Amino acid sequence: MCGRGEETVPAVGAAASDVVTLIYIVAGEPSGDVLGGRLMAALWQARPELTFAGVGGPRMEERGLSSLVPMRELTVIGFLEAVPRLVRLRALLRQIADDVIARHPAVLITIDSPGFTLRLLRMVRRKGIVRVHYVAPQVWAWHRGRVKKFPGLWDRLLCLLPFEPEFFAAHGVPATFVGHPVLESGADAGDAARFRARYGVTADAPLLVLLPGSRRAEVTRLLPVFGEALRLLAARMPGLVAVVPVAPAVTEAVQRATSAWPVRPVVVSSDEDKHDAFAAAAAALTKSGTSTLELAMAGVPMTVAYRVHPISAAIARRIVHTRFAALVNLLAAREVVPELLQQDCTPAKLADALHQLVTDRTAAEAQRTAFREIVARLRPAEGTPSAAAAQAILELLPSEK
Repeated sequence: MCGRGEETVPAVGAAASDVVTLIYIVAGEPSGDVLGGRLMAALWQARPELTFAGVGGPRMEERGLSSLVPMRELTVIGFLEAVPRLVRLRALLRQIADDVIARHPAVLITIDSPGFTLRLLRMVRRKGIVRVHYVAPQVWAWHRGRVKKFPGLWDRLLCLLPFEPEFFAAHGVPATFVGHPVLESGADAGDAARFRARYGVTADAPLLVLLPGSRRAEVTRLLPVFGEALRLLAARMPGLVAVVPVAPAVTEAVQRATSAWPVRPVVVSSDEDKHDAFAAAAAALTKSGTSTLELAMAGVPMTVAYRVHPISAAIARRIVHTRFAALVNLLAAREVVPELLQQDCTPAKLADALHQLVTDRTAAEAQRTAFREIVARLRPAEGTPSAAAAQAILELLPSEK
């Protein structure tokens, strides 16, 4: 159990007026940790007596959470990648479920990571605990039949994308759009001059941002391709500088993988450096996912690339129902940014796509124009996304005395 920062948590047996309300939050990956940290801050702002327990990473721990288990142990990607860790994941699931049941919080909030968190919700659904799931499972994209299993799994579903409530309502699952937290990321507030001065990058040097992901499996598959694409680009663009923003869980893996690249990238780990790099960038190469929305916020033209295990990809092709992998393309309902996936994710194709964005101002500006329209669709009716999510959760709690 934790309070805000270093504040003291009321002791067991405190007077009734001093009793705090326990919120249990489970995040299973870095993006969920970011959401959890902002949500905790918004909840505290509205209800200072709240206290928290659960599972999270650095952002939630900054808010005072003492994670029951290391969040990194929950982070997996792909169908095959999870198989070797099934026994450990099941043990962790049981441990977390037992802790939730023992603490019996006022509300359990699970964030994203549906392969893990939805199982947790099923394990506690009959224990009289109010349950909220934050970040709707993307069943609109794949395995649509699974939506039939959702009624009764949670008391409230919070959606990040504006088209999701309509989809779930059509399947008898009420859902609430709270806005996308990328709007609170500060991705559009970077300082290009500060970045170039800090890392000794000249004002006229072309700068590219590479975003290979926040999971070990992602960076392992994508970095070799990104590195070779960078080598090809460097031959066509003298003075090219590359920047690789990294999540803490993969910092060492990225540094090892890029240490022998012919164009040694600047590896940065802070949000300030990442956003400053966005402001200085001519273009970006990114995996699909939320990173595309961050870049759209910052107005950085991009190419999207992705690779998973071939068998995972074959399975995905049979169950995916969307035309696009990139969120910016899904929101626009057209190909705003090029997607180079699986067999198309080759160094030559990536290099060509990036070179066009850097040298063709018309192509780059067309992306920026579309980005402004896309970002506008992500805003909640009022306030910030975190505040909107917090309000939806607070409506489920007893009124403050």
